[in-house]
Amino acid sequence: MKKDKANTLPIDAVILWVNGNEDKHRNKISKYVENKSVSSSKKFRTRFDQVNEIKFTIDSILKFAPYIENIYIITDEQTPDFLEKNVRKDCYSSVSIVDHSVIFESYEAFLPTFNCRPIETCMHRIPGLSEHFIYFNDDFFLINPTKPSDFFRNGLPVLRGQWLKFDKDIFYKKFKKARIGHKRAQQKGAEIIGFNKYYNFKHTPHPLRKSTFETYFKANAKVFLDNIKFKFRNENQFTPQGLANHIEIKNKTCVLKKDLELLYFRSYKKPLFWYQLLMQLKGNEKKFLGLQSLDLCPPKKLGFLIRWIENRLK
Repeated sequence: MKKDKANTLPIDAVILWVNGNEDKHRNKISKYVENKSVSSSKKFRTRFDQVNEIKFTIDSILKFAPYIENIYIITDEQTPDFLEKNVRKDCYSSVSIVDHSVIFESYEAFLPTFNCRPIETCMHRIPGLSEHFIYFNDDFFLINPTKPSDFFRNGLPVLRGQWLKFDKDIFYKKFKKARIGHKRAQQKGAEIIGFNKYYNFKHTPHPLRKSTFETYFKANAKVFLDNIKFKFRNENQFTPQGLANHIEIKNKTCVLKKDLELLYFRSYKKPLFWYQLLMQLKGNEKKFLGLQSLDLCPPKKLGFLIRWIENRLK
């Protein structure tokens, strides 16, 4: 696909990335973890370990969202191997590395952090970031052509999700111990903005506006500080994109869309043929693919999924 930026607002992409396999990073984490057995568990490690999926995220943006102006990768003193070793640097001329120290300027006391939520809270502070940007995790992939209106309409973000009750308002969940998870962090963001239910979003790219973060955090400095102070995930944190979504909903400055247009796998327990069949049936219909915790995927299934993405990006 050719670059086509005509008649579109400038849109950037932001990706959080860490190479948790790197010895330097493992050593850095170990200084702040008291229980060493927990830090070596699969549940803990999967938030940091990777199988170089960041390259596919970048390549999918370049192929299926050619209107994106700049791609910013936020890291902690690291650079993905494919950017360091790639001979054809011109392929990735729109890609920049942004260190944690840059977006935490004036708040360096909270570094290092091993928690995506403080980083997400500060990502709007990337120097030169466009007003309109799309936030990707490094396990989000575009798998079919997209257009700017898939993410912004008349300058307003398109939010994919559905309204759900808070767990505390669901009878059988009142008696379960709360998890420090993504869903709870979404609910926390909705509570802060004053909602009594929450707009649940899934593993799709998130269109966001820089000014939404700037305006809110300027008026609510304590909310900002309370969310960036934890080195590891904490039950009192909110997910910043969820906070921004609920601000936009409250202000009626967004478009709500029920169709996620998403293929998403969070575990890899089904037989290989199930993934093969699903990708064959749905791969041409959906715009987004989410592959959570690929580092935990069994080798044969991992090989199939990676080959499928590689073929998609040719």
